[in-house]
Amino acid sequence: MTISEGPAISEGPAKAAGPANAEAPADRPEAPEARREARAWCWSVVDSPIGPLLLAATDQGLAQVVFHADEARAAEAVARLTARLGTAPEPAPASLAAAADSSFGFPAGSPVASPADSPVGSGGTPPCLTHLGSAVRQLERYFTGALTEFTVPLDWSLITGFNRRVLRELAEHVPYGTVVGYGDLADRVGDPGAARAVGVAMGSNPLPVVVPCHRVVESGGGIGGFGGGLETKRTLLALEGILPQPLF
Repeated sequence: MTISEGPAISEGPAKAAGPANAEAPADRPEAPEARREARAWCWSVVDSPIGPLLLAATDQGLAQVVFHADEARAAEAVARLTARLGTAPEPAPASLAAAADSSFGFPAGSPVASPADSPVGSGGTPPCLTHLGSAVRQLERYFTGALTEFTVPLDWSLITGFNRRVLRELAEHVPYGTVVGYGDLADRVGDPGAARAVGVAMGSNPLPVVVPCHRVVESGGGIGGFGGGLETKRTLLALEGILPQPLF
C-alpha cells in the first residue's frame, strides 16, 4: 500500500489555520508554479496516534504529510502528486506495503529500514525510499517522546513564495515545546500585520507535524485553527508539554 498528495490536501485549505482567510501580502505575491521535470517519488500510509498519515518523499526529501489518510483521501493525494511531479510513484517493495497496513515502523530488512545515518540511496535503494524510511522512524520516535527535532531532509517544492518563507521560518526557529503567534511569525518574516496571511500559509502547509504549524496559536491565548482538526492540534501540543494531557 502506498499513497501521497499535492499541496491542496496538506493541512487542508478548507480549514485555514489562521484567524481568518487572507491573501499573501500584496507586495509579495505567490510565485507562479514553474514547470518541472518529472521526479521520482514514493509514498506510504502509516498508522499513528493521530490517525493514519500519508507520507510522500522525492529524491530531495520528505515532500508531503497528509492527515486522516483513509483509502479515498490517499487515492486523491496520490493522483495529485502524480500530476504535480509528472510521473507515477516508484513501486513499493512488498515489505513496505505490509508495513503500511500495520503500525508505525518498517520491518527489519526492508529497504526503508536502514539506519538513519546510512548514506542516501546507498545499496541501490532509491533516495526517495531512504527519505521515506527516515521520516517514518523519526515520526515514530516523535510520537513516543524520544525525538524533539526532525532531521529528515525536506523537499519544499510543493509550496512557493510567502507561504514557503513563513513555513521555513517556522521549521527553523520555533522549536519543540514552544509556540508562536500568527502576528509574531509575520513580524519575523518582515511582513508586520500579515497575521491572516500567516494563517493561510499554515493551512497550505504540505508537511504538517514535521513543519510544526500546530505550534502557531492566537496571540490572545486561543488555540487557533488547524487543518487536521482541533483535537489533533490539542494532541500534538499536549505531546510537547504545551497543553495538559487529556484525562481520558
